[in-house]
Amino acid sequence: MKARDVKSIEDAKKIVLERELTHVKVGLFDNDGVMRGKYMSREKFFASLDTGFAFCDVVLGWDCQDQLYDNCQYTGWHTGYPDAPVRILPHTCRDLPFEDNMLLFMAEFSDQAEAICPRGTLRRVLNKAAEMGFDAFAALEYEFFMFDETPDSIAEKNYQNLKPITPGWFGYSMIRNSVYADLYHELLELCQQMDFPIEGLHTETGPGVIEAAIAVDNAEAAADKAALFKTFIKVFAQQRGMMATFMAKWSNDYPGQSGHIHLSLRHKKDQSSAFYDAKGEHNMSKIQRQFVAGQQRLMPELLAMFAPTVNSYSRLVPGFWAPTDATWGVENRTTALRVIPGSEKSQRVEYRLGSADANPYLALAAALGAGLYGIEQGWTPYEQVKGNAYAQKHPLELALPTSLAESARRLASSEAAKSLFGDAFVQHFSASRDWEAREFSKHVPIGN
Repeated sequence: MKARDVKSIEDAKKIVLERELTHVKVGLFDNDGVMRGKYMSREKFFASLDTGFAFCDVVLGWDCQDQLYDNCQYTGWHTGYPDAPVRILPHTCRDLPFEDNMLLFMAEFSDQAEAICPRGTLRRVLNKAAEMGFDAFAALEYEFFMFDETPDSIAEKNYQNLKPITPGWFGYSMIRNSVYADLYHELLELCQQMDFPIEGLHTETGPGVIEAAIAVDNAEAAADKAALFKTFIKVFAQQRGMMATFMAKWSNDYPGQSGHIHLSLRHKKDQSSAFYDAKGEHNMSKIQRQFVAGQQRLMPELLAMFAPTVNSYSRLVPGFWAPTDATWGVENRTTALRVIPGSEKSQRVEYRLGSADANPYLALAAALGAGLYGIEQGWTPYEQVKGNAYAQKHPLELALPTSLAESARRLASSEAAKSLFGDAFVQHFSASRDWEAREFSKHVPIGN
């Protein structure tokens, strides 16, 4: 049996027995999109498939450096950090090519913890889409820098003067992807083997920067693939004496790193496109216009889910391929939302605002949820931007927050967010972003 043929609990047990594995790997994703997990014995794994297992809920109560939040209601010292129920997802079974016969299974929090679990948050939005009669499809693409460094070498350099694997800018360089063809081929093979296949891979503008477009899939699977891609590209790099970063902006000398989201809806009843109308301007249906309107109007309120770190806001500056207002345009890469006219199959919208450091589950939940909200409200978008969005003035209500602290406040007070994601999630995630902002304020930036 192949890993991607696993669909059920019985299948999961069968493949483990066929491979004579004594242990498997099980992992889930925290607030920041960091994968946490463990090796689990075969006996424990089989029991967990049947009845679930428990995982310390501290992984929902700390940051990416394992520092504990001091302002969250769900978990903290006041609760004693108990175990929370977790379910294993058999259909997420993957081969781990660099661990011989080893298998990886994804998991997610259940019961009360599901209310703030990133994957659970996305699924609530997908359930809403289904109730409205839609299936959602998505494809995420990421820019990431590759460094000729190791964890030890960057620490010795105090994280300054890092050496990218190639110098200069040279986007779409055929020379560089040929010189480093072995690296590119190995990366493509890894992504194929782990079922997050790459549709396009090329150098981007900047030294050592690569852009990868993950193939489209249903939205839940697309988020899984994006989260696994970010995790295992880092593994891939470190195994080769390199490092990969998905920081939104590692240097002010270069453009930031994006996490763009391509989205479309199809009618559940017949799988026809809900976005395509051959008679509409730019082939846009009424539903797509309402969807774009929701994304546009809620962008300032939901920004913390797309730009979740202090560093994210270093990227949102004019002229560096990152939007600064909640704008939309048709085939316009200076706007926050890019409508891509096409056929019944390809008509979609690209949410260009997101940073590469965003949690894929939460960014996708926000991009999709905002669009669905726009359909429910029957909203229409503001006038589309033509030409350079950076050089034009836009309505004040389309201005985006300029700091993480401001974004956290906007999210905490957003009634639309509470409606889409639930009060528990909004309180928890906005509090965690407030924590991040306050922690940063305690430190004097390097060089001052």
